[in-house]
Amino acid sequence: MLSEKTNETKQEKTKRVIKELDNEIKNFAHSKSIVDKVISKYKRNRIVRLTRLSRKVGLQQWTHFCTFTYDSNKLTETEFREKFLNCIRHLSNRKGWKYIGVFERSPELQRLHFHGIFVIPEMVGEIIETKDYSTKTHQMQIAHQNTFFLTRFGRNDFKPIEDNATAQKAVRYILKYIRKTGEKVIYSKHLQTYFVTDVMEDDVICTIGQENRKILLFDDFKCWDLVNGKLFGMVSKKLIDNLPKAF
Repeated sequence: MLSEKTNETKQEKTKRVIKELDNEIKNFAHSKSIVDKVISKYKRNRIVRLTRLSRKVGLQQWTHFCTFTYDSNKLTETEFREKFLNCIRHLSNRKGWKYIGVFERSPELQRLHFHGIFVIPEMVGEIIETKDYSTKTHQMQIAHQNTFFLTRFGRNDFKPIEDNATAQKAVRYILKYIRKTGEKVIYSKHLQTYFVTDVMEDDVICTIGQENRKILLFDDFKCWDLVNGKLFGMVSKKLIDNLPKAF
């Protein structure tokens, strides 16, 4: 069994794992080859997951950037994680909520909380404005708390996403944290990955990818429904929002 150590760099951990594996199989070249393949597979899978996640992110009209922190008088950390996830799953199924987020710990107190971007077509509870002292910034802060979550879990903040710049900032925060820590991403089931359209051959630059299974398009390609001979128009964010989606 390979040992676990903390405070190692990736390079140090790789060297240690190769050494420990070599102690078992007595073939350094083979040990290194096994570890290199595992690392390569891990990196590729991580890139694939992030690519798929980025596609899901780009197809949604996000409405809120939310933070949830549990109250120790209401729940334990384990209860918070389990009950909170169960809650937002129910809201996804019953109210049409969509979300992508991660659990993380505050740098100083190491307290568990959840950051997420949400599509909220139907709000639950009421949004109230509260003021309290931030131990992070050492000044008073204003939060827009949802009474539904405040009663069940504790402090929260619902920040409306009112424009594309705010949406992109919230998305970058989530993706940056995921890339940095490798934390498991939490997202609702009904997040589409692709928009569906036909394209004309003149809009194709070339084929790309493994076995040329993908195509590279010009930035101003046109979207069509070729079965019915209908032109939707030149690709744009507004047009994509109205095109059919697929998983």
